[in-house]
Amino acid sequence: MKSNYMQSGTLLVFISLFLFVFSGCGNKIPKSISVQALAVEAKIDGNILTGPSVINDPDRFVWGGSVLKGVDGKYHMIYNTFECGDSLPAFGNGWVLGSKLAYAVSDYPDHGFVFKKIVLRGRALEGDSTAWDAQMVSNPHLKKFNGKYYLYFIGSKDPGVQSVGSPGEKLNKRNRVQQNQKIAVIEFDSFEDLMEGNFSRPDAPILSPRTRVKPDNIVNPSPEGTQPKPDNIIVVNPSVTYRPSDGKYLLYFKGNLYDPGWRGVHGVALSDSPTGPFTPLDDLIFDFRTEEGKLASAEDPYVWYHKTQKKFYAVFKDFSGKITGAEPGLAILESIDGIKWTKPADPFFMKKQVVLQSGDTIKVNRLERPQLLINEDGDPEVLYAACSIININPTRKGESFNVQIPLRNN
Repeated sequence: MKSNYMQSGTLLVFISLFLFVFSGCGNKIPKSISVQALAVEAKIDGNILTGPSVINDPDRFVWGGSVLKGVDGKYHMIYNTFECGDSLPAFGNGWVLGSKLAYAVSDYPDHGFVFKKIVLRGRALEGDSTAWDAQMVSNPHLKKFNGKYYLYFIGSKDPGVQSVGSPGEKLNKRNRVQQNQKIAVIEFDSFEDLMEGNFSRPDAPILSPRTRVKPDNIVNPSPEGTQPKPDNIIVVNPSVTYRPSDGKYLLYFKGNLYDPGWRGVHGVALSDSPTGPFTPLDDLIFDFRTEEGKLASAEDPYVWYHKTQKKFYAVFKDFSGKITGAEPGLAILESIDGIKWTKPADPFFMKKQVVLQSGDTIKVNRLERPQLLINEDGDPEVLYAACSIININPTRKGESFNVQIPLRNN
């Protein structure tokens, strides 16, 4: 009897310990990222916001910007910009035909950025109309790996008027340039070097489309019957992160599919180096479907690895609200390996609005090209977003801006 009692007592202790340990492990499962957008130092001025938390320019459109903290303790931004005016193309055409990359710096992460100079522009303006990036440069994305800085960007050139009878004969210059966009990277040692031009500009992209499948109006189409890859027609919106599990660098990008209309899709390419060569996978990334089975349209991913939670996050623009589960805005997804992505409990990252310190909430037409400042633990501290209060596409005035939104992690 004593032996049976002791055996039973031992079993109860074992079960209790098991439940305690299991419960403790469960409590250590990290929760998903959830942020609150804090108020910004800005005010409404006509159709734009102005103030310390905004970069705008009456002579130029201002769009997506990416920021890193330098060894000097300052915050360095590279952002997309291009000239505006009554005699120049409207925003919707201008970004394709003349985008440049500008440099700004601040003592603070979320305000006070001051424009310094244009650091990169289409090489046709420097006398080389044959270069792969002769027409434009855009989509800046800054990263730091192993003590060096990397500026990922897209570029394009006009392949020229297409021959009569060809699939691209009806395309205008804007669309020819848009269909020729590719991704490249510049490696540099310091932001002083970047501003002074002490870097090697790439003579070729690090990622180009493998397929060019479209029913009509396409430059240099793939042979009939070709199955489109994620990197179809274009590769844009670069976002790069490091995967500690195998030492790979993951380059995320957007391509275009047509089913039959336009739909932005995403893929990922892998490399052993931040400068490539990158090998794209065949699978779609962020593959979420509508009730009708169609891909939910999205773009502008910003992807990072959370060192504390040991998983990846992606924030991007959801056109329809099919990913956020509510309304169009910025969505967030998570992944263990950077390849297979799932929705967290709340996939809504941020509404299309800006809260001012005055207490006013401004509904905006565009809030996109999200780039984040990530702290050492992996938490986002500031969102840098391209923004416009009005529909910016048809305008010729500089009524677009980049807003810096401080974040509180919930």
